[in-house]
Amino acid sequence: MSYVFEAPRRPTAEVLGGGEFPVRRIFCIGKNYVDHVREMGGDPKSDPPVFFTKPADAIVPTGSAIPYPPSTANFHYEGELVIALKSGGRDLKTREEAGALIYGQAAGCDLTRRDLQAAAKKAGAPWDTAKAFDYSAPIGPIARIEDFPPDLFDDARLILAVNGVEKQNASLRSMIWNVPEIIIALSRLFELKAGDLIFTGTPEGVGPLARGDRVEVSIGPLPSLEFAIEEQ
Repeated sequence: MSYVFEAPRRPTAEVLGGGEFPVRRIFCIGKNYVDHVREMGGDPKSDPPVFFTKPADAIVPTGSAIPYPPSTANFHYEGELVIALKSGGRDLKTREEAGALIYGQAAGCDLTRRDLQAAAKKAGAPWDTAKAFDYSAPIGPIARIEDFPPDLFDDARLILAVNGVEKQNASLRSMIWNVPEIIIALSRLFELKAGDLIFTGTPEGVGPLARGDRVEVSIGPLPSLEFAIEEQ
């Protein structure tokens, strides 16, 4: 095949211990922690899961400094567990089928232009400008599931700190839909494939970031994610 210009490099995420995970698509779930649903004015007992996507090239590796995004005055962090898939499928039925797709997991952050999201919600419009902008998906090293099996996360907590001050702290047990349930639900909407990443939702405590802020996300035994917002 002859391209009319040089093809862009495929986005990748770092794998703990070496190698790069080729990123195909980034799926995200909203409203997946009870207290965060309430924090955002929803009802966890009746609201269905909300899915949205980010472009693969929104990936940002740990240790990066990223620009404050344009067209927003309310730029928020959302610490999240990220699941990386090694294979795919559609219309999955069981936890076992869902679990067989998982390559590993990582600490991530779903960055959000909250004012644009609020405007989109009010207008009944898509969330793309609020969620799918450049540098909006920082992610730590992906830990292989064989090295970090699910039972290591039975009592794990997701903790996000800004400039060393804790802002989010919640048990992964607080998820409304757990990881297999999320994968099953997504497989009924999309054909999942190797290279897909799934951001699994954020707990309560979301808030604004300013230029110069430093963010750290830690989840149990996983390697932490660290990034900063550029001063200018």
